[in-house]
Amino acid sequence: MKLNFKQYSDAGEPLLILHGLFGSLQNWTWHSKKLSEHFAVYALDMRNHGASPHSDDMNYSVMANDILEFMVDHHIERAHILGHSMGGKVAMQFALMAPERINRLVIADVAPVLYGGERGEHDEIFAGLSALDLSSIASRNDADMQLAHFVDDEVVRQFLLSNLVRQASGEFAWRINLPVLKASYSQLRAAPIADAPYQGRVLFVKGERSDYILPSHRDEVLRLFPRATLKTITQTGHWLHAEKPDTFYRIVSDFFQEKI
Repeated sequence: MKLNFKQYSDAGEPLLILHGLFGSLQNWTWHSKKLSEHFAVYALDMRNHGASPHSDDMNYSVMANDILEFMVDHHIERAHILGHSMGGKVAMQFALMAPERINRLVIADVAPVLYGGERGEHDEIFAGLSALDLSSIASRNDADMQLAHFVDDEVVRQFLLSNLVRQASGEFAWRINLPVLKASYSQLRAAPIADAPYQGRVLFVKGERSDYILPSHRDEVLRLFPRATLKTITQTGHWLHAEKPDTFYRIVSDFFQEKI
């Protein structure tokens, strides 16, 4: 699949940025611009997100192959990769599948584990997005009022509603492939598949208030990524890069530029 992307610089080592579920490359504009001072940054829209094509296939193996296809198409032999949440799992799967293509890896607030099937934040989000009556929506404010019955956090609602686009007819539509994302959610909770550990340098960055990376995940992290290290950003949750952008940028930039 030919992913939509934006290139911010062609100077320095290549760096690919992979967003999370319901996101797009636009969510990483600030970091892409800052990191482009040192790297040739490519921010990507994952399949079924942003301006990338839609597909019924949605799992970490096919998304990792999308990254490989992108690198081949753009003549990138090796790259640093920064992935958040779903994008972090894509990055991990890619590193395990094609380790020779990776320089260094930063995984933002996600672990290489199967997340449980209990009801959680995304279940409410899927219910809310699916319940929106797009034919009755005249503005994003209308959509926000409907979504507020399912999602309390206004910041999260605005993030989700950035996926609404107005069509030529004047009606709103989703740019994400909502039915496929919902149908594939169990696969997006899955752990990456590995034939062997990835032996390169990996930095996991955790939000202190987030439960996506827990002490109980340590053994599985080190089994798959034996050279992994962990940094925690205090007073942040799962959206650590947006809550403390300067701190997140400094940690990521320092790791990618650190001399071995």
